[in-house]
Amino acid sequence: MSYEFITTERRGHILCVTLNRPEVYNAVHGPMHHELSELWDAFAADPDLWVAVLTGAGDKAFCAGNDLKFTAKGGRATLPASGFSGLSQRYDLEKPIIAAVNGFAMGGGFETALSCDIIIASEQATFALPEVKVGFFAAASGVQRLSRYIGRLAAQEMMITGRRVGAEEALQLGFVNAVVPHDKLMEIALAKAEEITQVSPSSVKATKRVLNDMARREQLPESLAFSREVMSDLSKTDDFKEGVQAFVEKRKPNWVNR
Repeated sequence: MSYEFITTERRGHILCVTLNRPEVYNAVHGPMHHELSELWDAFAADPDLWVAVLTGAGDKAFCAGNDLKFTAKGGRATLPASGFSGLSQRYDLEKPIIAAVNGFAMGGGFETALSCDIIIASEQATFALPEVKVGFFAAASGVQRLSRYIGRLAAQEMMITGRRVGAEEALQLGFVNAVVPHDKLMEIALAKAEEITQVSPSSVKATKRVLNDMARREQLPESLAFSREVMSDLSKTDDFKEGVQAFVEKRKPNWVNR
């Protein structure tokens, strides 16, 4: 299957996936969400593919998150049932995905990485949930997953301020598995994927099945459904409209708290 906004490469039992919109720092818009959802469906169904590595095109960005300019111009931003990047609401994938974060991972881009199983970061990587700076909030599982990975107190500070975190701090906080030299990122990510192919794929699937069940028992689907309700309410506020408009016009927002 060919794609317009992503590229893929098979390496034995490994699928390499690249978010391929470097002109907008690999930001994800409606059509790309659906392409990614179709890709992960195909990955799940292929018995010869056991693990995936996800990265971004270019040296600057893994993924800038939601393509606000596309949305502001009237583009459809409807997500597939599987959520942001086809991953944030996918609770049945029994194969691991390694995020090879090659640059900044902002908003939904960070949430995409958090939806993967292992995060390997370039030394140049930065992370943030800056949605509050543009009238949104981290509704694509960032609130839930970051809180679970690093604890609620540290996660709240990141989510409420929207500040950026460098790779070394990310490692200290505990939401990345390793920080590696930038020019060795893909080599090391692929080596980790190869390591996974050396163990029983059936055992990996069994492990993932239990992890997926844990997420359901911890009510992640219900919490994300509530996030969508809250986002719907937020989208009706003046601050929401002002945040998007200010972002497009590259100016400081004038918040009114309504």
